[in-house]
Amino acid sequence: MLAAGGLPAVGATQSRSQFPKGFLWGAATSGHQTEGNDTASDTWFLENLKPTVFAEPVGDACNSFDLWAQDLDLVRGLGLNSYRFSLEWSRIEPEQGQFSVAMLDHYARMIDGCRERGLTPLVTFNHFTCPRWFAAAGGWLNTQAPQQFARYCARAAGHFGKRIGYATTLNEPNLMRLLQWFGLPPQVFELQRAMLAAAAKALGTPQFTAGNVINADDLDQQLAVLLAAHKAGREAIKSAVPELPVGVSLALIDDQAVGSTVKRDARRAYCYEPWLEAVRNDDFLGVQNYERAQWNETGAVPPPKEAPINGMGSEIYPPSLGNAVRYAHSVARRPIIVTEHGLSTPDDALRVAFLAPSLAGLKAAMDEGIPVKGYMHWSLLDNFEWIFGYRPRLGLFAVDRQTFKRTAKPSAAVYGAIARRNGL
Repeated sequence: MLAAGGLPAVGATQSRSQFPKGFLWGAATSGHQTEGNDTASDTWFLENLKPTVFAEPVGDACNSFDLWAQDLDLVRGLGLNSYRFSLEWSRIEPEQGQFSVAMLDHYARMIDGCRERGLTPLVTFNHFTCPRWFAAAGGWLNTQAPQQFARYCARAAGHFGKRIGYATTLNEPNLMRLLQWFGLPPQVFELQRAMLAAAAKALGTPQFTAGNVINADDLDQQLAVLLAAHKAGREAIKSAVPELPVGVSLALIDDQAVGSTVKRDARRAYCYEPWLEAVRNDDFLGVQNYERAQWNETGAVPPPKEAPINGMGSEIYPPSLGNAVRYAHSVARRPIIVTEHGLSTPDDALRVAFLAPSLAGLKAAMDEGIPVKGYMHWSLLDNFEWIFGYRPRLGLFAVDRQTFKRTAKPSAAVYGAIARRNGL
């Protein structure tokens, strides 16, 4: 039996297999994408620059800086037991060495709000956006960046203490390498280079590099600095709260070889393996998966002609989640939390049909012995999706950009029902 887009209908062939007791069922967001108005951040600066690669500025986003309690109520109302969100570094340290106690208290209230609602808070210390001063000094190309990041992590972790449930240092620090390999149109990278040059000129600095906007020829230098920053950040958080589980979240496409494995293996070596090897001292690994890619001896293989397509033009392929988790664990050998997974589509019927088979694939990987501790759906809300602006729709809730009213989609009820029964 098939539902919209040729995907299996919910309940058509799925067993009601149970997930382990205490499994984390959550939804995920990030500061910049939902809070808006982080005017001291690198990304805000670039969005409002000319030229810019961003389709539109973030503006108010979903106004979650003010409406965070309402968002937590939505999470609890779905029957979920956890919530992943990020701290906005540029609010906490708007100028180098100048920390805002008021902003630290703001995020402490969010963490406490999670606990009051029975939600385990998963806190990301850096979800791409960085302070403008940090980017103006070279960002993740600056050899001082790991120490600067560790100082911020220590201050934040010390302020929140044991109230956090899980912490990730960085969100998808491998994404820029992944995009370079997988490929956005060349004109995007040309416009990005012009934008970064304009930013450096406007601020009178030799190099401006944002958290998720970097030129291709700087990627190897960035990798070395980010690896050092993750380690320094992890140690700083652990020094403040030794018992707090700390990891990092990586972007992982389900790469599949068609015939020759040469291209697939080269992609894995470039995009993932430095990080999967580096996290072996972490408490867990965050896996973020949205799709698969097939590779033959010459390059990427187009998706099957009959395959349903998501809003970003990629194949909708529910088994990708379980496959990505299998691969990640085979190298990292750490417990897994799915810190992001979802579907970009304006047709929520596709999301409804996508959820159960994706989670069935995850459960199958768990039944094989892979330790998966939780699943965070991206995203709680239709929010700002970086250079693409507000066009992509990944939320369980739609958001009116004028009134900020949240409206549940059918997928929210479907996902909530799975979480409530802790099984399919």
